[in-house]
Amino acid sequence: MREKRQAGAGLGPRLTTGLVLLALVMVSINLRPAITTVAGVMNQMPGVFGLDPSLLPLLGTLPVLAFGVSGPIGPWLARRWGTGRAVAGALVVLAAALIVRATVPALLLPGTFLAGMAIMTASVLVPQIVKANRGTGWWTGLCTMGFGLGAALGAGLVQPLQHLLGGSLPWALAVWAVPALVGAILIYRSGGTPREGAGRATDGDASSSAGTSVPVHGRPATPLRKQRTAWAVTAFFGLQAMLYFAITSWLAVFLVSRGLAPAESAALLAWFSLAGLPASLLAPVLAVRPGILKILAPGLGLSVALALLGVLAAPAGLQFLMVGILGVVQSAGFGLAMALVVIRSAGPQSAGRLSAMSQGFGFALASLGPLGAGLLHTLTGGWEVTFWVLAAEAVVLAGAGFLAIRGPLVSVEQAPVTAEPGSQPTLV
Repeated sequence: MREKRQAGAGLGPRLTTGLVLLALVMVSINLRPAITTVAGVMNQMPGVFGLDPSLLPLLGTLPVLAFGVSGPIGPWLARRWGTGRAVAGALVVLAAALIVRATVPALLLPGTFLAGMAIMTASVLVPQIVKANRGTGWWTGLCTMGFGLGAALGAGLVQPLQHLLGGSLPWALAVWAVPALVGAILIYRSGGTPREGAGRATDGDASSSAGTSVPVHGRPATPLRKQRTAWAVTAFFGLQAMLYFAITSWLAVFLVSRGLAPAESAALLAWFSLAGLPASLLAPVLAVRPGILKILAPGLGLSVALALLGVLAAPAGLQFLMVGILGVVQSAGFGLAMALVVIRSAGPQSAGRLSAMSQGFGFALASLGPLGAGLLHTLTGGWEVTFWVLAAEAVVLAGAGFLAIRGPLVSVEQAPVTAEPGSQPTLV
């Protein structure tokens, strides 16, 4: 379904790509606090919400599991409502889930799962909107930086907000519904796609100018599941996401076991996200350069492995430095994962489908991160095995990055055949 004149009805000719970009950044900021706010106060959840402590690994896993099962929802809604309305609707649902899970203790787990579904629905459409607006690496970088900023704000502000709100943890969690609603309004007003006639990009656009070539028929595209590049991008996205969610779910708990105070550990979790903001911005910008991309894709995986082992080995006094380094390389990996969806797709529809596949399957894989890390810690009684396993996974991530930058672009559109006046039809 087309956007029709959703954006034009409200803003008409005043709608600009700048508003779309602003809306995208605001959307991105809202797609992590639902997770990092809980991670920053994980030790308080049993006492405040009456949650069985044995369910804490499940609480950390539920949002990521929701990501894995709800990937197709975004593209499905976008075809019926348009991308702007689909993302706006997802943010409204996210706001409702944040309020419900915080104010009704019995709905903490279901509300967390619903919040994860809403986040995923909006998240998969971000690359599609970037591609439709012919966004550069800076667009992708600003959006990925928004993810990191939202994660940092969620982890860093949850305890100060709790203090400001009279010690009420539920309201410190529920207040994040407000920026979600602001994001919904902005993306709804922008529409998410260029103005009618502004030259939006489409997959398989065969015409160089009006009247000089006419699409007459096409050959079926290769199914996404049979495109090796799509699977390589999916593997890269999933492995870096598994590492990210394992780290954000358990880093604060690990730091407490190293002798840091809970408040200091929560602050370092926020620092993990803040330190990575410049890297999440620059990685997509640098990734558009093929020479740099060949080094960046596999190199980041190896860097994450070394940084994880550094955090494991560092004493408490050096954790600020080591957590910051880990945040830089991990955030760069996420920025590159988002950039690969845009760079390695042929057009906006392909970007949307590849985004749904890479984030859907990828987050299904990522859901094993928090659960696996928690179980390894419980079984071994320490953190050494957990960190070594995560480091080994980062090495596999390097291999996925190596494969993701090779091969043809991902395309879900049929290859059009055009006929020039006075000539035979040719494939383009």
